[in-house]
Parts: sequence; structure tokens; C-alpha cells
Amino acid sequence: MNYLFAPWRMTYISNSMKPEGCIFCDFPNSDKDDDHFILHRGQLSFIILNTFPYNSGHLMVAPYRHTGLYDDLTTDELLEINILGVKCLRMLRFLMNPEGFNMGINMGKVAGAGYADHVHLHIVPRWNGDTNFMPVITDTRVVPEALKETFAKFKHYWKNHES
Repeated sequence: MNYLFAPWRMTYISNSMKPEGCIFCDFPNSDKDDDHFILHRGQLSFIILNTFPYNSGHLMVAPYRHTGLYDDLTTDELLEINILGVKCLRMLRFLMNPEGFNMGINMGKVAGAGYADHVHLHIVPRWNGDTNFMPVITDTRVVPEALKETFAKFKHYWKNHES
């Protein structure tokens, strides 16, 4: 039998790695974009790499303004979030060649929102066969690339294509 050791997962599963407060408010207010995997800052919203991704390249686009309701977003916030979402799709296609995407907003804790008080758009690249027995049998996701490597590729692309 083969074993996959992912000891960092236990901390995540036990929820002790979830920071206090709201990452979508606190992270952009710091000057540590690389530490927090903030890829791009727009005027009203920003792009951040999910540190507990469903798949490699899982991005989130969030408004700076703290609101848990999608229908509370202004027209300008909605426009920028969606424009940044399109730019994320282009980048992911160019760098990772996914066969599809899941995009969505989990509004409310019962809908799966990890941060129910701050709405954000998920963009998850997908490949045929990327879902296997691991999440079902072992409650473990296999992410084939380190976050820092993914982030470095994304930053390089953004600087040269989308800035």
C-alpha cells in the first residue's frame, strides 16, 4: 500500500489554521501581498490565490468592501470582479491549459462559504480525472504544485500580460 503524507492537512481540517477576522479585509490591508498570495489589486476588488485550494490554480476575486451579499455589490464592484474573473480565465488557460472551470459564489455558511461575511468569486481550473478517490475515501486533496510555485508563475504572467 502507498501512503501520501500531508501532515499540514490536519491543522486545516481541525480549523486551527483559519486566521482570526476576515482574510478578505485583513490581507489587503497589510503590505504582505506575496505572503498572502494577493496576485492583483484593482480599484474595488483584488485577486487572491486560495491557500486551501480545490485544485492547483484556485483563485478568488473579492471586493475590498466587507459584505456577505452578492446583491449588495455595487454595479462598479460587480463589473470589476467579473472583468478580473475573465482575466483570471485567460491566465489559467495560458499557463495551465485546463479542460474546464468551476466558477461560483458560495453565499452563506450553509452554502459552503468559508468566509460567509465577505462575498467572493471562486475560479477553479479543472482537468479530466482531477477528482479521484482521495477526497472521498481519505478526505485529502492532492494538489500537484506548491502554492509558491503557482503564485510565482501567476505573478510573472500578470506582470507581462494583464497589468
